[in-house]
Amino acid sequence: MKRALISDVHANLEALQAVLTDIREQGIGEIFCLGDIIGYGPNPCECIDLVMRTKVCILGNHDQAALFDPEGFNTGAERAIFWTREQLESTTGSPAQSAKRWDFLGELPRNHRDNGLLFVHGSARNPVNEYVFPEDIYNQRKMEKIFSLIDRYCFQGHTHVPGVFSQGLTFYSPEEINYQYRLSEEKVMVNVGSVGQPRDGDSRACYVVLEDDLVTFRRIEYPLEETIQKIYAIAELDNFLGDRLKEGR
Repeated sequence: MKRALISDVHANLEALQAVLTDIREQGIGEIFCLGDIIGYGPNPCECIDLVMRTKVCILGNHDQAALFDPEGFNTGAERAIFWTREQLESTTGSPAQSAKRWDFLGELPRNHRDNGLLFVHGSARNPVNEYVFPEDIYNQRKMEKIFSLIDRYCFQGHTHVPGVFSQGLTFYSPEEINYQYRLSEEKVMVNVGSVGQPRDGDSRACYVVLEDDLVTFRRIEYPLEETIQKIYAIAELDNFLGDRLKEGR
């Protein structure tokens, strides 16, 4: 079984298209999306339309915010969500297509389980909103509680920082493990990184290929200047949301 695991697209159409092209070139037909299709970026409708074709998609906190209210968001993220909601409510495409997008978002599950594998946006404890950062390996109580809810392996996004958390409280960045990790008897959490807004100092889009017990992190170049210029052209989106794409922060 070979799957592509993507997350945190954040309405970055150029990054999503580049990743989907790479997935197709590897002959991978099964794609799981771990949430946050929208928010921050300039192409929410187009990205939803593409993600609707994936086999599995789960709810992210920005997807939830578009449906309800952006609780706990900073000013820039909140403004982006309100603008995103306007785009989804506008006449981009037919009324039927607009309704289909809303229905898709409204029906997204909070997690997905498959033969010992758990797929979430945030964490096993709080699937939509909880962040698990690399430095949390020093928070033994938090990590033990989360790992107690995992049968074998958990795949997640949300932080935009890819890597592997072991139950022995070690974090492995993709660079440390030569972009591959072999699953074993030990429980692990795998953060698949972000397609549309990486935050690990690498501006390239990130996603994971899962083939049997082998996890491979993929980094993909995309025309980020196109995305940046789109963000700059939209008054409701802070320029910072474009600037950070250059630095991968």
